[in-house]
Amino acid sequence: MKKKTVLILGAGFGGLELAARLSDDLADEVHVILIDHNDGFTFGFSKLDVLFANHTPEEVRIPYAELTRPGVEFRQEHITSIDPATRRVATDQSDYQTDILVIALGADYEPEATPGFSEDGHDFYTVDGAARLRDRLTEFTGGTIVLGILSVPFKCPPAPYEALLLLHAHLVERGIRDAATIKVISPMPSPIPVSPETSESLITAMAERGIIYRPDTKIRSLDPNQHLVHTDTDTVPYDLFIGIPKHRVPGVIDASGLTAGGSDGWIAVDPATLATKHAGVYAIGDCADAPVPRAGVYAEDAARTVAAHIAAQLHGTPFTAKYSGRGVCYIEFGDGQVGKVEADFLSGPKPTAPFIGPSTDLADEKAEFANTRRHRWFSRSEAER
Repeated sequence: MKKKTVLILGAGFGGLELAARLSDDLADEVHVILIDHNDGFTFGFSKLDVLFANHTPEEVRIPYAELTRPGVEFRQEHITSIDPATRRVATDQSDYQTDILVIALGADYEPEATPGFSEDGHDFYTVDGAARLRDRLTEFTGGTIVLGILSVPFKCPPAPYEALLLLHAHLVERGIRDAATIKVISPMPSPIPVSPETSESLITAMAERGIIYRPDTKIRSLDPNQHLVHTDTDTVPYDLFIGIPKHRVPGVIDASGLTAGGSDGWIAVDPATLATKHAGVYAIGDCADAPVPRAGVYAEDAARTVAAHIAAQLHGTPFTAKYSGRGVCYIEFGDGQVGKVEADFLSGPKPTAPFIGPSTDLADEKAEFANTRRHRWFSRSEAER
């Protein structure tokens, strides 16, 4: 029987997990082509290591050349167009006509959506941005640091608060914490609305460290000349502004028409299967309009669902499972302490997200989480299958 071709666009959490699942379960039935414009993968939380632990971008990058999964072929190419109706994809190097198309291209950033941010702000949501902010922090000797969440949704909801707690520890270590005022401005009512326990723990941790927290406040713009944040109610002066930029789908997705029917410009999907309205086309991860936060663990869970749905279709069996929206998020509290929230958005009558308080044991568990996925996605051998 001729193998079906599965084309996966994007080699992040979702794309890598899907490739691994298909390699494990359907290697004799599908040929997987995985495309990404980058030459390597970086865990999102590794950007905090670049920012605060002096890791270089090269040290946290896992080259895609290490991807040796049976039945999986990685190609570094830039995607130029997607036609979901025909499952045709063009790149800067080739054209593809595929049997099954999975879009896992994540979210891009739109810093220009907030006037003044590109001119006078920093971010840590890219590796290069984290490196630039690290260099800026070495010059910082005192003043007001404002961290602003500029739009919702955004990747990894705990990340801004992790950065604040680690920033506090960084300034304490340098002996200049007393010379700094740290503020966070968020349009959300709480840090993690789905988990009151987690929100309470983060709010308490910020208060204990003298970090000023302003929820329910929308930032309109920055004034680069006077170094002022303009909110919907007032102005806030700053010496250093760190922003979580507005997120959007990559332009190639927007041009494809896949966002029609999705909310706020994201790809509309069936929440049970992650299928789009086009036959044989799925969307997973940050680019998809699934009712879960934007985070790698939910993309990973979505990949498991899509792999099972593909297998059911190939074998002509009913698909009875559905996307559960489950994921574990580790939260850095500083001083080697890590907390954990275990969220389940879709499998019950309402979302649940119990919180486990910070400890060094959870720091070890987080490290093992990364090691396990690196081994699973990149270097699992034929003999281990």
